[in-house]
Amino acid sequence: MRKAEGKKYGYIIIPVVIPIDKNPEDALSESPDFGTVWDVLNALRAHDERMDVFIQEISMRKDNQSGGGHIIIGGSEKIIQSEFDFGELEKIIYARMVERVGNRRYWEQWANDIAVIAENHKQQILKLTGTKEFRDFILDLRENINPTITETQAVEMLAQHLISRPVFDALFENYSFAKNNVVSKSMQQILDILDTGENDSAQLEKFYNSVRRRCSVAKTAEDKQKIIIELYDKFFKIALPKEVEKLGIVYTPVEVVDFILQSVNDVLKKEFNRTISDKNVHILDPFTGTGTFITRLIQSGLIRQKDLLRKYQLELHANEIVLLAYYIAAINIENAFHDAAGLRDFFPFDGICLTDTFEMYERGNDEVETFKFALAENSERIKEQKETPIKIIVGNPPYSVGQKSANDNAQNNYYPKLESRITETYAKGTNTTLKSKLYDSYIKAFRWASDRIQNGGIVGFVTNSGWLDKDGLSGFRKCLQDEFSAVYVFNLKGDIRGKSGELARRAGQNIFDIMTGVAITILVKNPDVKGNAKIFYYEVDDYLKRTEKIEQIQKLKTVLNEEFKLVMPNDKGDWINQRGNDFENFIPIQPENKFDITSKSFFVVNSLGVSTNRDTWCYNFSKSELAKNIHTTIDFYNTHSPLEVDSTKFVWSSLSKSN
Repeated sequence: MRKAEGKKYGYIIIPVVIPIDKNPEDALSESPDFGTVWDVLNALRAHDERMDVFIQEISMRKDNQSGGGHIIIGGSEKIIQSEFDFGELEKIIYARMVERVGNRRYWEQWANDIAVIAENHKQQILKLTGTKEFRDFILDLRENINPTITETQAVEMLAQHLISRPVFDALFENYSFAKNNVVSKSMQQILDILDTGENDSAQLEKFYNSVRRRCSVAKTAEDKQKIIIELYDKFFKIALPKEVEKLGIVYTPVEVVDFILQSVNDVLKKEFNRTISDKNVHILDPFTGTGTFITRLIQSGLIRQKDLLRKYQLELHANEIVLLAYYIAAINIENAFHDAAGLRDFFPFDGICLTDTFEMYERGNDEVETFKFALAENSERIKEQKETPIKIIVGNPPYSVGQKSANDNAQNNYYPKLESRITETYAKGTNTTLKSKLYDSYIKAFRWASDRIQNGGIVGFVTNSGWLDKDGLSGFRKCLQDEFSAVYVFNLKGDIRGKSGELARRAGQNIFDIMTGVAITILVKNPDVKGNAKIFYYEVDDYLKRTEKIEQIQKLKTVLNEEFKLVMPNDKGDWINQRGNDFENFIPIQPENKFDITSKSFFVVNSLGVSTNRDTWCYNFSKSELAKNIHTTIDFYNTHSPLEVDSTKFVWSSLSKSN
C-alpha cells in the first residue's frame, strides 16, 4: 500500500491476502501474515528514528486520510476496482500500525534518561551551593515561592531548567523560551554566574535532536499541546514522583475544563450581566499545572477576537509552584494565543507567576521585596496580581491531604493565616471531633478563593467530592450556604477508595486516574443577593464508564442546564443523602464535650485507645522479634536526625522530632 505523497520512505509492501467478502478490519485481525509485518516495522523503527516519527505523525492525524485505493501487484502499481474502500483499508492499517508498532513508552524513557542526567547536573551544582550567588538565589526563591524552599529544592530547580530548556526550544523552533520567559532568564542567569562546568548541549545533543524530530510532526497548536501534555504527565510520574504525591498533580480532561468555562460565562451573564470577554473581567487560575484552563479559554471562542490581545496582556492570570509545570504552562498559553490571534509579532504571557498561591497571600504587599538579582520581574508580577480585582477563579486545586507519615517526606506546607480562616469558619460550624479533612489542600483552595473574591465573583473548581456528604465537612457546606448566593454542583461520582464489589461498580469509573470521587462546583458571590445560597445539584447515573461520563459532560454543556435541580439542605448541613431525626432519640455513647457528667450518655470521656504510631515495630507474634524491632527503633532514634529517613528502621512523628 502506498504511503502519503512526498514521504521519503517510499513504499511499504504488505504481503497479505484479504478476501473480498471479508470486513477489512476482521481480515487484518485474522491474517497470520501480519505478525511478520509488525516485526519488520518494529525493526525499521528501531533502526531508523524517522520511522518512529512517521508513526507518531499517523497517531496525530484526526481522520488518517489516505491517498486512495492504490496497491502494488507484481511490482507494478495498479488501481483495483472492487467492493473494498481502499482508503478505509489504509486507515485501518495505519491505526493498527500505531497500536502495534508505536512506541508508547517514548516519554517514559525520556523521563528515565533525564532523571539520570539531571542527577549528574545536581552533583555539579551542589559543589557551588556555598557561594554568595547561590545563597542570594535561595533568598529570591523563598520570597517568590515559599519560605520553606530548601537548598536541595533550589538545586533541583536549576537542574530541571538546565535539562528542559533545550527541549522547549526544540518544540518551538521560532521562539527562544530561555530568552523570553522571565523565570527562565533568571534561572539561566544564576547558572551562568555559577558556571557549573556542565556542557549540556554537547552532552545531550543527540537526545535533543531526537526530541526535535519527535516534535517536528506537531504542526498545529493542538498537536503541540498534545505533546506538551504527554511530556508533563509522563515526566512527572517518573522523574518527580514526590512532587506528584505532594501536590496532587493531575491533568484535567479538556471536556471538564470546557464545561467549567462555559458554565462560568453563562452564570456571569445571568448574575452580573457581563461576559468573560468584557473589559476588566480578570480571570485567575491559581493552580495552573500545564495551563489547560487558560489555554482552553483562549481556544474556546468565549473571548471575542477584538478583545483577545487585551485579555491576554492584561486580564488573564495564572500561578504555578513547580518549575517545569510553570514552563509548560507558559509555553502552552503563549502558543494557544498566537495560534488564535494570528499575529506576526511575538507577545510573551506576562500574566503567569512562579509562586505558591497560598503563600503569596500570607503576607501583605509591603512584605514582598523587589529583587535586583534573579526573579525580580516575577516578584513584580506577584505584586501586580495581588492588587488586581479578580472576578473569576477557575482551576483544579491540589488534592493531597498530606503525607501518611513523616517518612513520606512529602509534607504539605503550613499556612497560618489560611488555616486560621478555616478554623474560624469551616471548623467552627462542624460538630464532629475529627476535623483534619477540613485542612485538605482542596478545601484550603475553596477557603482561599472565597476570600479572594470578597467583593463578588465566581469560583469554578473540579475537586474531590468528599465534601458533599461527609459528616466532618458539614461546617464547610454551611459556610458555602452563608457566603455565596448560588452554588451549582455536578457530582461525577467515581469514589472507590475502600470500596469493592457492588459499591465500587455503582460509583462507576473515575474521570481521573484516582480513587476519590470528583465533583465540579460553581460558586457565585453576588453582593446584591441577600440570604442563603440557592443550591442546584445534578449527578451522573450509577455504573457509568469514564467515556460515558465525559459524554454526559459534553451533552450538558453548562450548569444552567435544566437537569440541575434545586435542593434544600437540612439544619445539620446535609445536602444529599439527608439523615432522618430518629437518631436523635437514641442514647449517645459519649457526650458532645468530654467530662460532661450531666450528660445522659454511656460514657463521659473517650480516647484513641492504645496508639503507638509504630505498629509495624510494636506488634509481633514473636516475643524475640518484637524485642529486636524495639531495640532497632531505639538505636535509630538515638543515632539519627529527623532529616535521615529510613522507613525500615523508624517512623518520625511530630512528637519524636520535638524530643
